[in-house]
Amino acid sequence: MKQGAAWNWVRLALTTYRARLRFCLRMTVSGLLAYAVGQVLTIPLHGLWVVLTALVVTQMSVGGSLRATADYVLGTLGGAVYASAVGMLVPHGTPIALAGLLAITIAPLAYAAAVNPSFRVAPFTATIVLLISTQLGEDPIESAMYRLLEVVLGGAIALTVSLLIFPERAHGLGLESAARVLDRLAGALPELLAGITRQIDPSEIRRIQDETGRAVAAFQALAAEAKRERSVHLVAEPDPAPLSRTLLRLRHDLVIFGRAAMAPLPQPFAQRLDRSLAHLGTCASDYLRACASALASRSLPPPLDRTQAALAAYSSEIAALRREGATRTLSSSEMEHLFALGFALDQLHHNFADLNRCAHEWARPAG
Repeated sequence: MKQGAAWNWVRLALTTYRARLRFCLRMTVSGLLAYAVGQVLTIPLHGLWVVLTALVVTQMSVGGSLRATADYVLGTLGGAVYASAVGMLVPHGTPIALAGLLAITIAPLAYAAAVNPSFRVAPFTATIVLLISTQLGEDPIESAMYRLLEVVLGGAIALTVSLLIFPERAHGLGLESAARVLDRLAGALPELLAGITRQIDPSEIRRIQDETGRAVAAFQALAAEAKRERSVHLVAEPDPAPLSRTLLRLRHDLVIFGRAAMAPLPQPFAQRLDRSLAHLGTCASDYLRACASALASRSLPPPLDRTQAALAAYSSEIAALRREGATRTLSSSEMEHLFALGFALDQLHHNFADLNRCAHEWARPAG
Protein backbone atom coordinates (compact mmCIF):
# COMPACT_ATOMS: atom_id res chain seq x y z
CA MET A 1 0.00 0.00 0.00
CA LYS A 2 2.85 2.38 0.88
CA GLN A 3 4.63 1.65 -2.38
CA GLY A 4 1.40 2.17 -4.32
CA ALA A 5 0.72 5.47 -2.52
CA ALA A 6 4.28 6.64 -3.18
CA TRP A 7 4.00 5.73 -6.86
CA ASN A 8 0.69 7.58 -7.14
CA TRP A 9 2.27 10.62 -5.49
CA VAL A 10 5.20 10.53 -7.94
CA ARG A 11 2.84 10.21 -10.91
CA LEU A 12 0.72 13.11 -9.67
CA ALA A 13 3.81 15.29 -9.12
CA LEU A 14 5.15 14.47 -12.59
CA THR A 15 1.79 15.33 -14.14
CA THR A 16 1.33 18.54 -12.15
CA TYR A 17 4.86 19.85 -12.70
CA ARG A 18 5.45 18.33 -16.12
CA ALA A 19 6.01 21.64 -17.93
CA ARG A 20 8.39 22.93 -15.24
CA LEU A 21 10.41 19.72 -15.15
CA ARG A 22 10.71 19.74 -18.93
CA PHE A 23 11.88 23.34 -18.79
CA CYS A 24 14.56 22.39 -16.25
CA LEU A 25 15.76 19.61 -18.54
CA ARG A 26 15.83 21.84 -21.64
CA MET A 27 17.76 24.60 -19.90
CA THR A 28 20.29 22.11 -18.49
CA VAL A 29 20.82 20.52 -21.90
CA SER A 30 21.15 23.97 -23.53
CA GLY A 31 23.81 25.04 -21.05
CA LEU A 32 25.83 21.83 -21.32
CA LEU A 33 25.60 21.72 -25.11
CA ALA A 34 26.66 25.38 -25.38
CA TYR A 35 29.62 24.69 -23.08
CA ALA A 36 30.64 21.69 -25.18
CA VAL A 37 30.45 23.72 -28.40
CA GLY A 38 32.51 26.47 -26.79
CA GLN A 39 35.22 23.96 -25.86
CA VAL A 40 35.29 22.37 -29.30
CA LEU A 41 35.52 25.74 -31.10
CA THR A 42 38.00 27.15 -28.51
CA ILE A 43 35.88 30.26 -28.00
CA PRO A 44 37.40 32.87 -25.65
CA LEU A 45 36.47 32.74 -21.97
CA HIS A 46 35.56 29.05 -22.33
CA GLY A 47 32.48 29.91 -24.37
CA LEU A 48 31.02 32.00 -21.53
CA TRP A 49 28.90 34.17 -23.83
CA VAL A 50 27.54 31.17 -25.73
CA VAL A 51 26.50 29.45 -22.50
CA LEU A 52 24.91 32.57 -21.03
CA THR A 53 22.98 33.25 -24.23
CA ALA A 54 21.69 29.68 -24.42
CA LEU A 55 20.47 29.89 -20.81
CA VAL A 56 18.88 33.34 -21.15
CA VAL A 57 16.87 32.62 -24.31
CA THR A 58 15.66 29.16 -23.27
CA GLN A 59 12.04 29.75 -22.22
CA MET A 60 9.08 27.66 -21.13
CA SER A 61 7.72 27.42 -24.68
CA VAL A 62 9.11 27.39 -28.21
CA GLY A 63 7.36 30.70 -28.90
CA GLY A 64 8.98 32.22 -25.83
CA SER A 65 12.41 31.02 -26.96
CA LEU A 66 11.81 32.49 -30.42
CA ARG A 67 10.88 35.86 -28.96
CA ALA A 68 13.77 35.88 -26.48
CA THR A 69 16.28 34.87 -29.17
CA ALA A 70 15.09 37.54 -31.62
CA ASP A 71 15.22 40.26 -28.94
CA TYR A 72 18.60 39.11 -27.64
CA VAL A 73 20.20 38.99 -31.08
CA LEU A 74 18.74 42.39 -32.02
CA GLY A 75 19.87 43.99 -28.78
CA THR A 76 23.32 42.44 -29.06
CA LEU A 77 23.69 43.61 -32.65
CA GLY A 78 22.72 47.18 -31.77
CA GLY A 79 24.94 47.30 -28.68
CA ALA A 80 27.94 45.67 -30.37
CA VAL A 81 27.83 47.83 -33.49
CA TYR A 82 27.44 51.06 -31.54
CA ALA A 83 30.11 50.16 -28.96
CA SER A 84 32.65 49.14 -31.62
CA ALA A 85 32.06 52.35 -33.58
CA VAL A 86 32.40 54.59 -30.52
CA GLY A 87 35.38 52.59 -29.26
CA MET A 88 37.25 53.09 -32.52
CA LEU A 89 36.50 56.83 -32.67
CA VAL A 90 37.10 57.81 -29.02
CA PRO A 91 40.53 57.19 -27.42
CA HIS A 92 40.27 55.39 -24.07
CA GLY A 93 43.76 54.59 -22.90
CA THR A 94 43.23 55.65 -19.28
CA PRO A 95 40.62 54.59 -16.69
CA ILE A 96 39.08 58.08 -16.70
CA ALA A 97 38.85 58.09 -20.51
CA LEU A 98 37.29 54.61 -20.42
CA ALA A 99 34.72 55.83 -17.89
CA GLY A 100 33.81 58.71 -20.18
CA LEU A 101 33.56 56.30 -23.12
CA LEU A 102 31.23 54.06 -21.11
CA ALA A 103 29.01 57.04 -20.30
CA ILE A 104 28.59 58.17 -23.91
CA THR A 105 28.04 54.52 -24.92
CA ILE A 106 25.52 53.48 -22.27
CA ALA A 107 23.33 56.60 -22.21
CA PRO A 108 21.92 56.47 -25.78
CA LEU A 109 21.56 52.70 -25.66
CA ALA A 110 19.64 52.96 -22.38
CA TYR A 111 17.29 55.44 -24.05
CA ALA A 112 16.84 53.02 -26.97
CA ALA A 113 16.00 50.25 -24.48
CA ALA A 114 13.40 52.52 -22.84
CA VAL A 115 11.80 53.15 -26.24
CA ASN A 116 12.00 49.56 -27.51
CA PRO A 117 12.27 46.60 -25.07
CA SER A 118 14.08 44.58 -27.76
CA PHE A 119 17.18 46.70 -27.00
CA ARG A 120 17.26 45.88 -23.28
CA VAL A 121 20.52 43.95 -23.62
CA ALA A 122 22.18 46.60 -25.80
CA PRO A 123 23.77 48.61 -22.91
CA PHE A 124 24.94 45.37 -21.30
CA THR A 125 26.44 44.12 -24.57
CA ALA A 126 28.16 47.44 -25.29
CA THR A 127 29.74 47.45 -21.82
CA ILE A 128 31.02 43.90 -22.27
CA VAL A 129 32.42 44.70 -25.71
CA LEU A 130 34.39 47.70 -24.41
CA LEU A 131 35.65 46.14 -21.19
CA ILE A 132 36.50 42.72 -22.63
CA SER A 133 38.36 44.28 -25.55
CA THR A 134 40.60 46.22 -23.16
CA GLN A 135 41.29 43.10 -21.05
CA LEU A 136 42.00 40.67 -23.90
CA GLY A 137 43.87 43.06 -26.13
CA GLU A 138 41.23 42.99 -28.86
CA ASP A 139 40.11 46.02 -30.79
CA PRO A 140 36.42 46.95 -30.30
CA ILE A 141 35.38 45.70 -33.75
CA GLU A 142 36.95 42.28 -33.17
CA SER A 143 35.35 42.07 -29.71
CA ALA A 144 31.95 43.03 -31.16
CA MET A 145 32.21 40.36 -33.84
CA TYR A 146 33.05 37.70 -31.25
CA ARG A 147 30.11 38.70 -29.04
CA LEU A 148 27.67 38.74 -31.94
CA LEU A 149 28.78 35.34 -33.25
CA GLU A 150 28.64 33.84 -29.76
CA VAL A 151 25.11 35.18 -29.21
CA VAL A 152 23.92 33.82 -32.55
CA LEU A 153 25.49 30.44 -31.73
CA GLY A 154 23.96 30.35 -28.23
CA GLY A 155 20.53 31.31 -29.60
CA ALA A 156 20.72 28.62 -32.28
CA ILE A 157 21.60 26.01 -29.64
CA ALA A 158 18.70 27.11 -27.40
CA LEU A 159 16.20 27.00 -30.27
CA THR A 160 17.42 23.58 -31.39
CA VAL A 161 17.05 22.17 -27.89
CA SER A 162 13.61 23.79 -27.50
CA LEU A 163 12.45 22.14 -30.73
CA LEU A 164 13.95 18.69 -30.10
CA ILE A 165 14.00 18.07 -26.31
CA PHE A 166 10.43 17.69 -25.05
CA PRO A 167 9.19 20.68 -27.09
CA GLU A 168 6.54 22.69 -25.26
CA ARG A 169 4.27 24.72 -27.49
CA ALA A 170 2.85 28.00 -26.16
CA HIS A 171 -0.54 26.94 -27.56
CA GLY A 172 -0.71 23.97 -25.19
CA LEU A 173 0.52 25.98 -22.21
CA GLY A 174 -1.94 28.73 -23.16
CA LEU A 175 -4.90 26.37 -23.05
CA GLU A 176 -3.87 25.18 -19.59
CA SER A 177 -3.54 28.81 -18.50
CA ALA A 178 -6.94 29.68 -20.01
CA ALA A 179 -8.50 26.78 -18.10
CA ARG A 180 -6.99 28.15 -14.87
CA VAL A 181 -8.42 31.59 -15.64
CA LEU A 182 -11.89 30.11 -16.15
CA ASP A 183 -11.61 28.14 -12.91
CA ARG A 184 -10.77 31.35 -11.05
CA LEU A 185 -13.68 33.16 -12.69
CA ALA A 186 -15.96 30.26 -11.80
CA GLY A 187 -14.99 30.53 -8.15
CA ALA A 188 -15.26 34.32 -8.04
CA LEU A 189 -18.53 34.92 -9.89
CA PRO A 190 -20.95 33.41 -7.31
CA GLU A 191 -19.18 35.32 -4.51
CA LEU A 192 -19.51 38.66 -6.29
CA LEU A 193 -23.13 38.03 -7.28
CA ALA A 194 -23.89 37.19 -3.64
CA GLY A 195 -22.44 40.57 -2.66
CA ILE A 196 -25.16 42.32 -4.67
CA THR A 197 -27.81 41.21 -2.18
CA ARG A 198 -25.74 41.00 1.03
CA GLN A 199 -22.66 42.72 2.43
CA ILE A 200 -19.25 41.16 1.75
CA ASP A 201 -15.76 42.28 2.78
CA PRO A 202 -14.31 44.85 0.32
CA SER A 203 -10.82 43.41 0.83
CA GLU A 204 -12.12 40.05 -0.41
CA ILE A 205 -13.45 41.75 -3.55
CA ARG A 206 -10.04 43.35 -4.17
CA ARG A 207 -8.30 40.01 -3.65
CA ILE A 208 -10.57 38.35 -6.22
CA GLN A 209 -9.99 41.13 -8.75
CA ASP A 210 -6.21 41.02 -8.28
CA GLU A 211 -6.00 37.24 -8.65
CA THR A 212 -8.12 37.13 -11.79
CA GLY A 213 -6.19 40.06 -13.26
CA ARG A 214 -2.86 38.25 -12.77
CA ALA A 215 -4.27 35.06 -14.26
CA VAL A 216 -5.53 36.85 -17.39
CA ALA A 217 -2.20 38.67 -17.79
CA ALA A 218 -0.34 35.34 -17.61
CA PHE A 219 -2.54 33.91 -20.34
CA GLN A 220 -2.08 36.97 -22.54
CA ALA A 221 1.70 36.56 -22.31
CA LEU A 222 1.39 32.95 -23.50
CA ALA A 223 -1.00 34.05 -26.27
CA ALA A 224 1.67 36.45 -27.53
CA GLU A 225 4.19 33.60 -27.62
CA ALA A 226 1.67 31.39 -29.43
CA LYS A 227 1.22 34.12 -32.03
CA ARG A 228 4.96 34.01 -32.71
CA GLU A 229 4.78 30.23 -33.17
CA ARG A 230 2.01 30.70 -35.71
CA SER A 231 4.02 33.36 -37.56
CA VAL A 232 6.82 30.87 -38.27
CA HIS A 233 4.36 28.04 -39.03
CA LEU A 234 5.47 25.85 -36.10
CA VAL A 235 1.87 24.94 -35.30
CA ALA A 236 -1.43 24.76 -37.16
CA GLU A 237 -3.71 25.81 -34.32
CA PRO A 238 -6.50 28.39 -34.00
CA ASP A 239 -5.53 31.99 -33.36
CA PRO A 240 -5.50 32.53 -29.55
CA ALA A 241 -6.37 36.24 -29.90
CA PRO A 242 -10.20 35.76 -29.80
CA LEU A 243 -9.91 33.62 -26.67
CA SER A 244 -7.61 36.22 -25.10
CA ARG A 245 -10.08 39.02 -25.80
CA THR A 246 -12.98 36.96 -24.44
CA LEU A 247 -11.18 36.18 -21.17
CA LEU A 248 -10.27 39.84 -20.77
CA ARG A 249 -13.90 40.88 -21.28
CA LEU A 250 -15.05 38.27 -18.75
CA ARG A 251 -12.57 39.72 -16.29
CA HIS A 252 -14.05 43.17 -16.98
CA ASP A 253 -17.47 41.73 -16.16
CA LEU A 254 -16.10 40.65 -12.80
CA VAL A 255 -14.79 44.17 -12.20
CA ILE A 256 -18.31 45.57 -12.74
CA PHE A 257 -19.84 42.91 -10.47
CA GLY A 258 -17.20 43.74 -7.86
CA ARG A 259 -18.15 47.42 -7.93
CA ALA A 260 -21.82 46.49 -7.67
CA ALA A 261 -21.05 44.25 -4.69
CA MET A 262 -19.48 47.15 -2.76
CA ALA A 263 -23.00 48.32 -1.86
CA PRO A 264 -25.87 45.77 -1.75
CA LEU A 265 -29.24 46.55 -3.32
CA PRO A 266 -32.03 47.86 -1.07
CA GLN A 267 -33.58 45.20 1.13
CA PRO A 268 -36.84 44.62 -0.84
CA PHE A 269 -34.89 44.10 -4.05
CA ALA A 270 -32.25 42.01 -2.30
CA GLN A 271 -34.89 39.64 -0.94
CA ARG A 272 -36.62 39.24 -4.31
CA LEU A 273 -33.43 38.86 -6.38
CA ASP A 274 -31.35 36.79 -3.97
CA ARG A 275 -32.58 33.40 -5.17
CA SER A 276 -32.39 34.21 -8.90
CA LEU A 277 -28.86 35.69 -8.57
CA ALA A 278 -27.68 32.69 -6.51
CA HIS A 279 -29.07 30.32 -9.16
CA LEU A 280 -27.45 32.38 -11.91
CA GLY A 281 -24.12 32.31 -10.07
CA THR A 282 -24.29 28.52 -9.75
CA CYS A 283 -25.19 27.99 -13.41
CA ALA A 284 -22.56 30.45 -14.66
CA SER A 285 -19.90 28.91 -12.41
CA ASP A 286 -20.72 25.40 -13.61
CA TYR A 287 -20.55 26.58 -17.22
CA LEU A 288 -17.17 28.27 -16.74
CA ARG A 289 -15.72 25.14 -15.14
CA ALA A 290 -17.14 22.98 -17.93
CA CYS A 291 -15.52 25.28 -20.51
CA ALA A 292 -12.23 25.05 -18.61
CA SER A 293 -12.36 21.26 -18.84
CA ALA A 294 -13.33 21.47 -22.51
CA LEU A 295 -10.34 23.69 -23.35
CA ALA A 296 -7.92 21.54 -21.35
CA SER A 297 -9.11 18.35 -23.06
CA ARG A 298 -9.76 19.97 -26.46
CA SER A 299 -13.36 18.72 -26.35
CA LEU A 300 -16.67 20.40 -27.14
CA PRO A 301 -18.12 22.76 -24.50
CA PRO A 302 -21.58 22.21 -23.00
CA PRO A 303 -24.60 24.13 -24.31
CA LEU A 304 -25.52 27.48 -22.83
CA ASP A 305 -29.10 26.45 -22.03
CA ARG A 306 -28.89 26.46 -18.20
CA THR A 307 -27.11 29.81 -18.02
CA GLN A 308 -29.50 31.38 -20.52
CA ALA A 309 -32.47 30.09 -18.53
CA ALA A 310 -31.02 31.52 -15.32
CA LEU A 311 -30.50 34.90 -16.99
CA ALA A 312 -34.08 34.79 -18.28
CA ALA A 313 -35.35 34.03 -14.77
CA TYR A 314 -33.50 37.05 -13.39
CA SER A 315 -34.88 39.27 -16.17
CA SER A 316 -38.39 38.01 -15.42
CA GLU A 317 -37.99 38.91 -11.74
CA ILE A 318 -36.79 42.41 -12.65
CA ALA A 319 -39.76 42.83 -15.02
CA ALA A 320 -42.14 41.76 -12.24
CA LEU A 321 -40.65 44.32 -9.85
CA ARG A 322 -41.14 47.03 -12.45
CA ARG A 323 -44.75 46.04 -13.05
CA GLU A 324 -45.36 46.21 -9.32
CA GLY A 325 -43.92 49.73 -9.23
CA ALA A 326 -41.09 48.79 -6.89
CA THR A 327 -38.53 50.69 -8.93
CA ARG A 328 -40.33 53.99 -8.24
CA THR A 329 -39.11 53.89 -4.64
CA LEU A 330 -35.45 53.74 -5.67
CA SER A 331 -33.17 56.77 -5.58
CA SER A 332 -31.23 57.83 -8.67
CA SER A 333 -28.04 56.17 -7.40
CA GLU A 334 -29.91 52.94 -6.63
CA MET A 335 -31.43 52.98 -10.11
CA GLU A 336 -27.97 53.44 -11.62
CA HIS A 337 -26.81 50.52 -9.50
CA LEU A 338 -29.62 48.33 -10.85
CA PHE A 339 -29.04 49.40 -14.47
CA ALA A 340 -25.28 48.76 -14.15
CA LEU A 341 -26.02 45.26 -12.88
CA GLY A 342 -28.39 44.60 -15.79
CA PHE A 343 -25.79 45.88 -18.26
CA ALA A 344 -23.09 43.65 -16.73
CA LEU A 345 -25.33 40.59 -16.92
CA ASP A 346 -26.17 41.36 -20.56
CA GLN A 347 -22.45 41.63 -21.34
CA LEU A 348 -21.82 38.39 -19.48
CA HIS A 349 -24.39 36.68 -21.71
CA HIS A 350 -22.64 37.92 -24.87
CA ASN A 351 -19.21 36.99 -23.54
CA PHE A 352 -20.39 33.49 -22.63
CA ALA A 353 -21.54 33.09 -26.23
CA ASP A 354 -18.08 34.19 -27.42
CA LEU A 355 -16.46 31.76 -24.99
CA ASN A 356 -18.63 28.96 -26.34
CA ARG A 357 -17.54 29.79 -29.89
CA CYS A 358 -13.85 29.90 -28.89
CA ALA A 359 -14.10 26.53 -27.14
CA HIS A 360 -15.67 25.06 -30.28
CA GLU A 361 -12.77 26.41 -32.37
CA TRP A 362 -10.20 24.74 -30.12
CA ALA A 363 -12.02 21.40 -29.87
CA ARG A 364 -10.43 18.58 -31.83
CA PRO A 365 -12.74 16.55 -34.09
CA ALA A 366 -13.82 13.26 -32.59
CA GLY A 367 -11.57 10.43 -33.75
